[in-house]
Amino acid sequence: MSRWDPDAKGRLGQAARELFVEQGFDRTTVADIAARAGLTERTFFRHFVDKREVLFAGDRLAEQLTASVAGAPAGERPLEIVTRAIEEACDLITRDAQWSRRRAGIVAEHPELRERELAKMGLLASALSTGLRERGVDAATAELSAEAAVLAFRLAYERWASDAEAQRLAPLVRVVLAELRDVTG
Repeated sequence: MSRWDPDAKGRLGQAARELFVEQGFDRTTVADIAARAGLTERTFFRHFVDKREVLFAGDRLAEQLTASVAGAPAGERPLEIVTRAIEEACDLITRDAQWSRRRAGIVAEHPELRERELAKMGLLASALSTGLRERGVDAATAELSAEAAVLAFRLAYERWASDAEAQRLAPLVRVVLAELRDVTG
């Protein structure tokens, strides 16, 4: 194995995804992932804390959400700002629809992954809320808007992942938000 390989993180992620599908999440080891990618375990741990982290792109997603909130037009309502940011991120999340649906199944089957998923959702809500506060939105409105958008995203993603016929995730976010408005009256 060479000391330097381009896109090591991408190769490790791809190897992990393939192995998770082929042999299951539980039976895949970090050694398996590194070997498939043609890299060392040490290289794996330079890019990921553990094999679970391969399933979560929270940092990249949080960066995109933060940039979307910062670039939103002035005068737009807070919930609209964060909803649009979530919708823009949906295309990134579901770029590979087949993998995204498989990932959702893997997460649903493992309590420790569901816990990690909820923690990542909390980080996304925090990024959105912080972005709104930086735009001058009061803390309570920022937090409520961010939490509502992330809840809508999470529920929309679950629906999208379980429906192989669903083409795009983004429109489902607004459907869930409308349902939330109906519930809260």
